[in-house]
Amino acid sequence: MAVNVIPMTGDEMDYTDAQILRKLAEELVEKKEEITIIHEIDYRKLHYELKVKQTELELQNDALRQANETAEIALKKYTLLFDLAAMGYFLLEPDGTISELNFTGADMLCERRFTLKGTNFKLFVSDESKSEFNLFLKKTYSSNAKESCKIMLGYEGNPLCLVYIEGIVTENEQNCLLSVVNLSKLKHTG
Repeated sequence: MAVNVIPMTGDEMDYTDAQILRKLAEELVEKKEEITIIHEIDYRKLHYELKVKQTELELQNDALRQANETAEIALKKYTLLFDLAAMGYFLLEPDGTISELNFTGADMLCERRFTLKGTNFKLFVSDESKSEFNLFLKKTYSSNAKESCKIMLGYEGNPLCLVYIEGIVTENEQNCLLSVVNLSKLKHTG
């Protein structure tokens, strides 16, 4: 930063007088030091704030990493619990379309799990049980309470199994969660 050494007054300055030169030099040095000190203070304050923000972000990152690890562990645990449960689980859309199911549910329908997603569950309800299942589904969506029924699963004239179903509509009222127990297997093992 350039500082004007020559005062901007109409009076002529005597630059041979040592006292005047000394005083002028001191004033100029003080101005430069004030500016430098202000810049140093601003820099130190800014540097401190940046360090604090960086530390805050590191702490938040550590907390997010820990939360992510906890969520992954819970997801693995509940995925195993859902997928390998002894009863069939189905998540149905209001029209009966299967949006999710577990391996036991796929076994009950004698199909592979991935082929059943997007298929209508009603296709696997035997003809004699369709009206009862439709009534059950209607009651489940209208009551927003847990409902149950016993129906026979089967398709194309092939009976599969007698099942007990409990269903409840999820919070967003878009899907129905079914838990399905194969009663035919219980009769054979009991």
